[in-house]
Amino acid sequence: MPRGDGRLNHHLLDDDKGPQDSCGVVGIWAPGEDVARLSYFSLYALQHRGQESAGIAVSNGERIVVVKEMGLVAQVFTEESLNALTGHIAVGHTRYSTTGSSSWHNAQPTFRSTSVGHIALGHNGNLTNTPALAVKLREVAHDLTSGSPSLATSDTDVLTGLIAAAATGDLVDAAAEVLPSVLGAYSLVFCDESTLYAARDPQGIRPLAIGRMPNGWVVASETAALDIIGAEYVREVEPGEIIAIDEHGVRSRTFAPAQPKGCLFEYVYLARPDSVIRGRVVHEARVEVGRRLARAAAVEADLVIPVPESGTPAAVGYAQESHIPFAQGLVKNSYVGRTFIQPNQTIRQLGIRLKLNPLREVIAGQRLVVVDDSIVRGNTQRAIVKMLREAGAAEVHVRISSPPVTWPCFYGIDFATRAELVASNLDVQGVRDAIGADSLAYVSLEDLVGAVGVPGDEMCRACFDGVYPVTPPESANIAAAQLDLLTPVVQGDDLSHALRLP
Repeated sequence: MPRGDGRLNHHLLDDDKGPQDSCGVVGIWAPGEDVARLSYFSLYALQHRGQESAGIAVSNGERIVVVKEMGLVAQVFTEESLNALTGHIAVGHTRYSTTGSSSWHNAQPTFRSTSVGHIALGHNGNLTNTPALAVKLREVAHDLTSGSPSLATSDTDVLTGLIAAAATGDLVDAAAEVLPSVLGAYSLVFCDESTLYAARDPQGIRPLAIGRMPNGWVVASETAALDIIGAEYVREVEPGEIIAIDEHGVRSRTFAPAQPKGCLFEYVYLARPDSVIRGRVVHEARVEVGRRLARAAAVEADLVIPVPESGTPAAVGYAQESHIPFAQGLVKNSYVGRTFIQPNQTIRQLGIRLKLNPLREVIAGQRLVVVDDSIVRGNTQRAIVKMLREAGAAEVHVRISSPPVTWPCFYGIDFATRAELVASNLDVQGVRDAIGADSLAYVSLEDLVGAVGVPGDEMCRACFDGVYPVTPPESANIAAAQLDLLTPVVQGDDLSHALRLP
């Protein structure tokens, strides 16, 4: 029987998909430890960053074994599969597709042969010059033009192929040769038979943290993945840095000057609240955003309620600053976010109620401040406002802990196209009317940056202000998820055969 596509959270409301991140990665070097199981639990902590597929590659010093499959971490791995992954080096990945379709062939870690061994690689981010890199790969990797071509169609597979083709020994040298020509966002964790590696793009758009274990090292997308296995946070992988970890310790090499532009939206929504980015606990930043939002957009109300879970810290801050009581007015079903049972039309008509249900006894007759993290298309907020009114709310005032999202992201967040972003087509009053709220206010970009505590010129804010730190793809009007690389050889500069546009 065919399974559903696992996107119940996308299809409860027609044409409304919230922001999705591209991936989570983890790498572990720990002789004597069950690195596969440690990777499994770390990926559990990163499940929010990608729910389409999961994989772990493990090396025992002589060979690399990869297990990957479509689905959640807990669905992909069993006791038997984890027991089969024996070694002291592991690379783990959980994926949401941006470039490259959602299929087993595009699940990660990717795996390639080199002239001296093999490479397994996991990637968080999205590349913006993938077509040009695909052309380069076809020029340098002659094995792709004979025999069975790769069925993978992702930017990660192209990047892995380029590093594999350049490898003649230490993968640090190969990565340092390839990465300066790679544009976009990439936090990489990869390994060969003997060494764990990690690298981050010169802008450091996606996070990547290093942790110390009693007898080893961990590299992961977020510090929460270090915490869950008892690793002590040491520092971040610096923008433009490659590190290598083996029995000789940790080596570092800079392949490009650092030009920090960390993603501001990580603090708004993507990262777990218990993670630390640039020395700032994400939860603390979100609470401070709520305080600033309360000062800038005060309203007379009886209760402050969050849209769980991502709106909760900002709602706490709003309540603290405004002295309006905080309450849980919406109850979230935590198990609805992903399922492999396809929702039928009856379930879809229930809409947001399958994920959120109002506490009528709490909100009936009350003037509510409803705090959410962002508005993308606006359909979810419209449904929530309608649901709260039906439950008896006297007034519904919506407060958003990010500025209006008016531009798409090309660095690993799967926003809607600009034409679909409600705030790019309507002013605040227009959005308020569209969602049916009594009032609507967003936090300002200046207040958001101030709450995060990182200099504004060291943050990527492109989804809010349209200023992209790395040149977007030439076909910027085409969603990144629509780009699928093809296997035929590309002749000259003709990219038309290197892309498939549905």
